[in-house]
Amino acid sequence: MKLSFLQKYILKECFANNNFNVHKSTLKSFYHNKKIKPKNIIHDITRSIDNLIVKDLIVGFGKKTSHKWYIQKIQLTAKGRKASRDLIGKQQKLPLT
Repeated sequence: MKLSFLQKYILKECFANNNFNVHKSTLKSFYHNKKIKPKNIIHDITRSIDNLIVKDLIVGFGKKTSHKWYIQKIQLTAKGRKASRDLIGKQQKLPLT
Protein backbone atom coordinates (compact mmCIF):
# COMPACT_ATOMS: atom_id res chain seq x y z
CA MET A 1 0.00 0.00 0.00
CA LYS A 2 1.47 3.32 -1.08
CA LEU A 3 1.13 6.22 1.36
CA SER A 4 2.14 9.87 1.08
CA PHE A 5 4.49 11.54 3.57
CA LEU A 6 1.53 13.27 5.24
CA GLN A 7 -0.38 9.99 5.57
CA LYS A 8 2.68 8.32 7.08
CA TYR A 9 3.00 11.22 9.51
CA ILE A 10 -0.66 10.89 10.52
CA LEU A 11 -0.27 7.16 11.20
CA LYS A 12 2.90 7.70 13.24
CA GLU A 13 1.29 10.46 15.32
CA CYS A 14 -1.72 8.28 16.09
CA PHE A 15 0.53 5.38 17.03
CA ALA A 16 2.63 7.59 19.32
CA ASN A 17 -0.37 8.45 21.53
CA ASN A 18 -1.40 6.05 24.26
CA ASN A 19 -5.01 5.56 23.19
CA PHE A 20 -4.29 6.04 19.44
CA ASN A 21 -6.43 9.23 19.35
CA VAL A 22 -5.30 12.48 17.73
CA HIS A 23 -7.10 15.78 17.25
CA LYS A 24 -7.02 17.08 13.72
CA SER A 25 -5.58 20.43 14.78
CA THR A 26 -2.38 18.81 16.08
CA LEU A 27 -1.56 17.51 12.60
CA LYS A 28 -0.72 21.04 11.40
CA SER A 29 2.75 20.60 12.89
CA PHE A 30 3.68 18.54 9.80
CA TYR A 31 4.07 21.79 7.87
CA HIS A 32 6.08 23.76 10.46
CA ASN A 33 9.50 22.90 9.03
CA LYS A 34 8.49 22.92 5.37
CA LYS A 35 9.83 25.70 3.17
CA ILE A 36 6.92 25.59 0.73
CA LYS A 37 3.55 25.42 2.47
CA PRO A 38 0.24 24.82 0.70
CA LYS A 39 -2.36 27.56 0.67
CA ASN A 40 -5.00 25.49 2.43
CA ILE A 41 -3.33 23.22 5.00
CA ILE A 42 -6.58 22.00 6.57
CA HIS A 43 -7.90 20.93 3.17
CA ASP A 44 -4.80 18.82 2.49
CA ILE A 45 -4.95 17.21 5.94
CA THR A 46 -8.67 16.47 5.54
CA ARG A 47 -8.12 14.91 2.13
CA SER A 48 -5.35 12.67 3.51
CA ILE A 49 -7.56 11.66 6.45
CA ASP A 50 -10.41 10.81 4.07
CA ASN A 51 -8.10 8.61 2.00
CA LEU A 52 -6.90 6.80 5.15
CA ILE A 53 -10.52 6.24 6.20
CA VAL A 54 -11.29 4.72 2.80
CA LYS A 55 -8.30 2.37 3.24
CA ASP A 56 -9.69 1.36 6.69
CA LEU A 57 -6.54 2.49 8.52
CA ILE A 58 -8.24 5.09 10.74
CA VAL A 59 -11.70 6.03 11.99
CA GLY A 60 -12.87 9.63 12.06
CA PHE A 61 -15.03 11.21 14.77
CA GLY A 62 -16.78 14.52 14.33
CA LYS A 63 -20.01 16.29 13.45
CA LYS A 64 -22.29 15.69 10.51
CA THR A 65 -24.29 18.41 8.83
CA SER A 66 -26.75 17.95 6.01
CA HIS A 67 -23.98 18.48 3.47
CA LYS A 68 -20.72 17.05 4.85
CA TRP A 69 -18.78 15.58 7.76
CA TYR A 70 -16.50 17.73 9.91
CA ILE A 71 -13.81 15.43 11.29
CA GLN A 72 -12.42 16.57 14.63
CA LYS A 73 -10.62 13.52 15.99
CA ILE A 74 -9.17 10.36 14.44
CA GLN A 75 -8.32 6.95 15.86
CA LEU A 76 -6.29 4.03 14.50
CA THR A 77 -7.95 0.75 13.63
CA ALA A 78 -6.25 -2.63 14.06
CA LYS A 79 -5.17 -2.56 10.42
CA GLY A 80 -3.82 0.97 10.94
CA ARG A 81 -1.81 -0.10 14.00
CA LYS A 82 -0.19 -2.85 11.96
CA ALA A 83 0.62 -0.45 9.12
CA SER A 84 2.11 2.12 11.50
CA ARG A 85 4.26 -0.54 13.17
CA ASP A 86 5.58 -1.45 9.73
CA LEU A 87 6.31 2.23 9.00
CA ILE A 88 8.22 2.73 12.23
CA GLY A 89 10.24 -0.40 11.58
CA LYS A 90 11.38 0.80 8.16
CA GLN A 91 14.51 2.86 7.80
CA GLN A 92 13.79 6.55 7.30
CA LYS A 93 15.14 8.53 4.37
CA LEU A 94 17.83 11.12 4.97
CA PRO A 95 17.38 14.60 3.53
CA LEU A 96 20.35 14.40 1.18
CA THR A 97 20.74 17.06 -1.45
